[in-house]
Amino acid sequence: MGTSLVNFFNSPDAVAGANDWNCKPSAEHPTPVVLVHATFVNLGTNWSVLSPMLANEGYCVFGFNYGMTQLSFDRIGGLGDIAESAKTLDAFVDKVLAATGAKQVDLVGHSQGGMMPNYYLKRLGGAAKVRTFVALAPSNHGTTIDGILDLGKTLNLLGFANQTLTEAGAPGLVQQEQGSDFQNALFGDGDTVPGPRYVVIETKNDIVVTPYTNAWLKGDAVTNILVQDQCPDDYVGHVGMFNDSPVLQDVLNQLGANAPGFQPKCEGYGLPL
Repeated sequence: MGTSLVNFFNSPDAVAGANDWNCKPSAEHPTPVVLVHATFVNLGTNWSVLSPMLANEGYCVFGFNYGMTQLSFDRIGGLGDIAESAKTLDAFVDKVLAATGAKQVDLVGHSQGGMMPNYYLKRLGGAAKVRTFVALAPSNHGTTIDGILDLGKTLNLLGFANQTLTEAGAPGLVQQEQGSDFQNALFGDGDTVPGPRYVVIETKNDIVVTPYTNAWLKGDAVTNILVQDQCPDDYVGHVGMFNDSPVLQDVLNQLGANAPGFQPKCEGYGLPL
């Protein structure tokens, strides 16, 4: 956790293990991994644990920042328009493929980083370039923010609040609300597209994406994993997915052996936030 906090201020654009542009995928791990951070954070913060872990396992690992606006101070990502953020992802994936010579990448995203790539896959032709998409506590289908949106609607304040956020430079927050125009348009024609394999890993203790079941995707190529089905005592929350050992074990399995019935060791739980 300490490294993540230090990186937020001192290393927002870099993290250990990522962005060695001379890295060539091995026969054991032929698919480069692209990491997509959550809202309010950056590359250095979100992936301080997983990035070096993947690199130590022999993967070529890459990551980038997106969604920076006038409110970001070059550190607070994921605030901008999500469609524009998906274009940033599109360009970055092409850069990774050109550098590595690979035909496809794997994506691992957290929160908005687990939802935004759906726009890339569905609207920007990204499906052919992605083998596996692993989403940690993704804001798929939006969030009620633990009922705050419903209260705002009841008090007739939601429209004003959304307009204020958008004009201030944070449209990405509004677009992640349950029932937003963006969410309705993105998932109105189905959750997935042919090609990639989709994996969603979620915790029942999520108080950011609420209800937590909004994270789930439907489709023939979808695997939905609830952390507490594997480790009932795991208290990890939405934020803590980035350093939760069972979650990270699941990520390694999904990108690697993809062993049926995989059971992580129930230890090293992440932050309960």
